[in-house]
Amino acid sequence: MRRLSLLLILIVVWFVGLLAFAGRIDKLTPAAEPPVSDAVAVLTGASTERIKVAVRLLEEGKGKRLLVSGVNTEVTREDLLEVTGAWKPIYQCCVDLGFEAADTKGNAQEIAAWAEKHSFRQVIVVTADYHMPRSMLELRGQMPGARLIAYPVKTDAMDTSRWWRDQTQIRRLTLEYCKYLAVLVQESVMGFVRKAPDAQAERPEKTK
Repeated sequence: MRRLSLLLILIVVWFVGLLAFAGRIDKLTPAAEPPVSDAVAVLTGASTERIKVAVRLLEEGKGKRLLVSGVNTEVTREDLLEVTGAWKPIYQCCVDLGFEAADTKGNAQEIAAWAEKHSFRQVIVVTADYHMPRSMLELRGQMPGARLIAYPVKTDAMDTSRWWRDQTQIRRLTLEYCKYLAVLVQESVMGFVRKAPDAQAERPEKTK
């Protein structure tokens, strides 16, 4: 009986968390105007809209360079230029393409390595609204000393204010919420592990 009660409590907590997660995403867009930063990084996905938004931010002078992370290996620079409609001189000089990342963690690693190479300390992060919370968790884990500015892009195919009315949206949001929780737990554990050696090192030795 106690196990059943505990299971029901966990289900209720999980469901309330899902509702809060959906509400949080619904409030992310439209995104506030980002400050001028060192650079812009965009995580690729099914839609090219987020890449177009990131290119626009670069053209507006919000960053010195742009990294498009997770580009399909079959896509060329010319292909991406045509899709985004970017101003060619800026595109040729200031847009980097990352082909290594295959998932969000890979995006975070790719962006972190790129930022370190160029000594970027403040980066505007562009991705889909529902993907932003998990992306920021992954990025903060890889770039603990950097300032990351979230710039979420509205997902046209998702209405987070009425997501429960569509099976596709229910699946997408529920899956993303579960992935977010998994990364949250992972980063919490890793944060504790990182702090433990520091606390041990700071502990004063006993005088004899």
